[in-house]
This record gives sequence, structure tokens and C-alpha cells, in this order.
Amino acid sequence: MSMHFDHAGLATDDAASLATLYADLFDTHVAHEETFDGMKVVFLSLGNGYVELLEPLDSEGAIATYLDDNGPGIHHVAVATDDIQGALDRARSLDISLIDEEPRSGAWGHDVAFLHPADTGGILVEFVHH
Repeated sequence: MSMHFDHAGLATDDAASLATLYADLFDTHVAHEETFDGMKVVFLSLGNGYVELLEPLDSEGAIATYLDDNGPGIHHVAVATDDIQGALDRARSLDISLIDEEPRSGAWGHDVAFLHPADTGGILVEFVHH
């Protein structure tokens, strides 16, 4: 099974402004933008990975709750895998609690699954399969 860094997801109240800032700062561009699961999602390309900006579109979703509790910042780290089921099986074998027992549809049409931060050093970890 192959794995590599895919993206860091950042929670923000203003994805458009942050996208403009990061595009200028990192000399990059928006690679993908969509509305998904009650969020505005913007991916900025960094060549070997992405910065994903997550802006809630309502006050009830996971990102809105995260912002209320923590303020803007890093929400999760995503690792791409060519075998998401195998990655979940490995996590289970290490007694890591899964938020998603099975892969589900995520942004950009990718399959995703999240691991519980209580078992991953306080970091929400996402497996993503392109």
C-alpha cells in the first residue's frame, strides 16, 4: 500500500480572502473549488500537495462547530492512499478509532475516511483515495 501527504485542511470564515492571500504568498493558484456538504471548499496547489480551505455555509456543520470551538486554523491532515480499505484495516489493527468505518464520498469526488484524533495524537487524520 502506497501513502503520501495529500493536503492540510484549514478551517476559515473567509475562504476567498485566504485563497487570495495564499495564492500570492505561495505563488500558486486555485486548483479546485466547490460547494460540498455545507461548506465552500477551495484547494490551492503546492505541486506535491494542497492546502484545502474550508468555509462553513451554515452554522450547524462540522466546520462551523470547529470554528466556534477553536477559531480558524488547521482542521485536519490528509494522507493519500492507493488502498483506502487497506489503510482503514491497518488503523483498526493498531486500535485506532475510526470516525468512518467505511470510505465515503468527499470533496473533489474522492473517497475519504477519517480517524479519531483521540488516537492519533490529537490530530484529525483523513485517508483520501483519488
